[in-house]
Parts: sequence; C-alpha cells; structure tokens
Amino acid sequence: MTDTPWLTSYPREVNWQAKIVPQALPALLEEPLAHYPDRVAVDFLGYTLTYRALGQRIDRAAKGFQRAGVKKGVHVGIFLPNCPQFIIAYYGILKAGGTVVNCSPLYSVRELKHQLEDAGVRMVVTLDLAALYPKIAELLADKVLDTVVVSRFAGVLPFPKNLLFPLLKRKDVSRIPHDAHHVSFEKLCDNDGRYAPVPIDPERDIAVLQSTGGTTGVPKGAMLTHANCYVNALQSALWFDTLLKAGQERMMGVLPFFHVFAMTAVMNLGLYRGMTIILHPRFELLSVLQDIQRKKPTVMPGVPTMYAAINNFAHVKDYDLSSIRACISGGAPLPVEVKAQFEKLTGCTLVEGYGLTESSPVAAVNPLTGKNKAGSIGLPLPDTIFEVMHMDDKVTPMPLGEIGEICIRGPQVMRGYWNKPEETRAALREGRLHTGDLGFIDEEGYIHIVDRQKEMIISGGFNVYPRNVEEALYLHPEVAECAVLGVADATYGQRVKAFVVRKAGSTLTREALHAFLQDNVAKYAVPKEIEFRDTLPKSPIGKILKKELQ
Repeated sequence: MTDTPWLTSYPREVNWQAKIVPQALPALLEEPLAHYPDRVAVDFLGYTLTYRALGQRIDRAAKGFQRAGVKKGVHVGIFLPNCPQFIIAYYGILKAGGTVVNCSPLYSVRELKHQLEDAGVRMVVTLDLAALYPKIAELLADKVLDTVVVSRFAGVLPFPKNLLFPLLKRKDVSRIPHDAHHVSFEKLCDNDGRYAPVPIDPERDIAVLQSTGGTTGVPKGAMLTHANCYVNALQSALWFDTLLKAGQERMMGVLPFFHVFAMTAVMNLGLYRGMTIILHPRFELLSVLQDIQRKKPTVMPGVPTMYAAINNFAHVKDYDLSSIRACISGGAPLPVEVKAQFEKLTGCTLVEGYGLTESSPVAAVNPLTGKNKAGSIGLPLPDTIFEVMHMDDKVTPMPLGEIGEICIRGPQVMRGYWNKPEETRAALREGRLHTGDLGFIDEEGYIHIVDRQKEMIISGGFNVYPRNVEEALYLHPEVAECAVLGVADATYGQRVKAFVVRKAGSTLTREALHAFLQDNVAKYAVPKEIEFRDTLPKSPIGKILKKELQ
C-alpha cells in the first residue's frame, strides 16, 4: 500500500500537507474577538451574546475559577446541557489553567460517581434544574465532591415563564443551599475579568479529559491536550473552508457539547470561524425546524437519527430549510437513503465523517466537493494518516482493498488514557492509534469501515458500553446472569438488547427490570429489548458467548 493513496482524490482546495502550529485551546477565540466583536456568538432560545460579551464573561469566569482554587492540575467537571454557561465555564476553566471533564447530563448518579472519582474531580459546574442538581447534591453528600458551582438556568432566557420549554417550569428548579460547598456561577463571574494568564505547553498540558470506552467497554478518560483540540478545530475548518466563510455563517448547535463530536465540530469550530451558534438544550424536532426557518442556519452537524427524524416528519415541507448549505454526520454510520433524502429536502451537502474520542474526534470526512462514496467515511483530514494493519500481528500493513485494523496518526491523537498506562500502550503503538475498527482503504484512498471489534453499541449517536449496562443489571437481586449487545435497528442504527437469566424462583418481569434500570444507567442505555432465558451459551471456561446470542 502506498503511504498516501488519498492524495489522488484529495480536494484541490484543501492542503493535506498543511501543518498547524499548536496553541493553547482558548487561542481559538482570538480571531473572532479581534475581527467580529459585535457579531452574535450565541443565540440561546432568543438570549444572545456577542463575541465581545462572551469574551468578557469567559475572562470573568477564569478569574472566578482561579479564586476558587482552579489551576494547573485541577480537574473541573461540567455537568450541563447546551447553554451559554457551558461555553463560558469551558473556556473559563481552560484560561484559569484547569482541565475540563465533560459529564453527560443523562448519566445516572452511579455512572457520574464513577467518572468523577476516576478523573479526580472535586468541583462541578451545573444548573439549578431538578434533572441535574439533585444528582450532584447526592455526590456532595457522599463527599465525592467538595464544591458545586450552580447557575440559574432561567437567568439566560428572555421569557423565563414560557411553558413551551418544560425545563423552565417552577417545579423543575431546585432550591440551592447557601453554604461553603455551593458557589453561585453568577457571583463567581462577578469581577473585573483580570485573571492571571497561565503558561500552557499545548502538546503536554491536558485541556479535556473526555470519557470514552475501550475494547473492554470500561469507561476511560482520554487525555486530549490543548494541541489535540486546537489543531482538530483548525483541521475541520480547512476541510470546510470553501463553503464556510469566516464571520458569515450560522451554526445549528443541537448536538450536546458534552460529547466530543459537538465539542469540536459545533462549539470549537463554530467559535473559531466567528459563527453565530444557534443553541438548543436538546433535539426537539418542532423547535429545531422552527429555528431553521426563522434563524436560517447555514451549517448543521448531526447524527443520522436526527437527519432521519427531519426526513420522516409528516409536515417537513411546511418549513423552509433551504438556508442549510453544509452538514457533517457522525456518531454512527450514515445510511445512503437518509443522506440522499436530506440533501434533496434542503439542497445542502451532507457528508459522513469518522473519528473517535481518542482523535479529538475528527479524523476523516467525505469531501464537500468532488466524489462522495456511499458507505465510505471519506478521506483523512490534513496532516492525518490512515493505515490498515494486520488484525493479528498489529504491525503488518495491509494492501489496498484488504481488510485489517484501522489505525490513525495525526496531531489530533490523544496523549493517552488518564491513569491507565496498560490501556494506553495497547491503544498507542509506534505512533499509531489502534481504533479497534476493521476496514480497508480503496485504490482512490477512500476509507471504508466494515465492522467494529469493540463491543460498544452506537444507538442514535450515543455510545453505549455493554459492560456498564450489565453491571447495572447485576445490581438487581433477582438477576443471575446477563449479556448485553447491540442489534440492528432501522431508526437508531443499533438498539440495546439484554439477555437475562433470572435467579431460581424469581418472577421478575421485563417491566420491573426496565423500571429498575431507569435509575442506574442513562436513558439511552436502557435496553429496548429484554429477553429472559433459562441459560446463556458459554465457552468451556465459562465465558458468555455473545456471538452465539447475536
């Protein structure tokens, strides 16, 4: 295999050999602050912030975090949905010298506790919502946390009593104690913004500890350096440069920022290019369609289920979606028919990309101009190399067209896993990130994924780790054995299915077990199917054989 077969197909307007000088991640904000200070940076349900105002709030947050003890080596959790506070806290923590730990608001208390303890987090930023704060309060009571920084959700909304948004109802707002363990985010930011700049080594200092799952499905913290995240945003900007003009675009920000895809492809890329980010706390179809028609976004990153939901909406033709020009799909394979239908509906170019948490995450994308190959994840981003290695020895390169393990080299590849040297050595070998995915590179340099070695399930764009769900199942006193795997689903790509053996004499029902899981795993990880069996197939040494179940 030639080293760079993709160069024969590479878009003329993109320089694969481009070398980006790494910088501290907050440097992404320098250009928009200098060139577009009065442009709206964030539009959150009608509440807007210009780049100048956003920059000022970030600086004030940085000073507030430093006063609260944040410095190099301090890990701060962000437990927020998409909202202006997320962006302000994210960059404020980084400017203070700290490391961001993104936490899914969908996590159960058990999952959240594991992540925070593993990452060494003692401070978390959250909202006063009943869906969020009580989980954090429980961890505070258990002494997992020392400090909770709490912001008022209604404080950034023009119409706090608008019942169109259930999150704003009075019953959904928690009462926050006034004690030494609670800090008001608004008071934390009430200062002159003159924080103490912290020297950053972009290639060594960790900007983000992003939770991921390896081949075992055990969540790990991928150490993404400032260079990893900064460079990946600029790599993505180079790829979309022909269609996306600095200071002129509007980004639909509906993907959750706590996920690495949205962190880079929506928040960091959007801010770097001076876009207006039209922010939604979650994907609600009607609200998104109304905002597309009213606010006219030009860019809309998403997951296949999001595009499919728009395609399949009975009244979609009542909305003008023609402002959308470019979309990137990630998180799961993009069905050809979903792509074709969405492009016909909007007139945009929808391209499939590929990446992992460990690659910050974007590594390959189909071209916006030129050939889009159905079923392919496209071509490598600038300064990124894809290799296919033999599945057994992990070191022998495979010829073009032959299947092996997909490996990635590039400046966006993580530094390693937090406190997991063995897992780091397994994933990073001789400068290559071993993805665990099987695929091949064709004669034109396009990359194709054919299977996933990992047991991880991708359902509706969310990563579900079977072992995590299995551990939750085993918490039930009437579960003797279980196995969780993904099965094909036309809507979600995959759905979670559990095979369960009940203990002798148990009358446990699917409904009861389903209800039990609601408090122990994230909602998207709760199995949509539960099948009870008398036994599960096993190997001679007693290992459950998931392949036979599949």
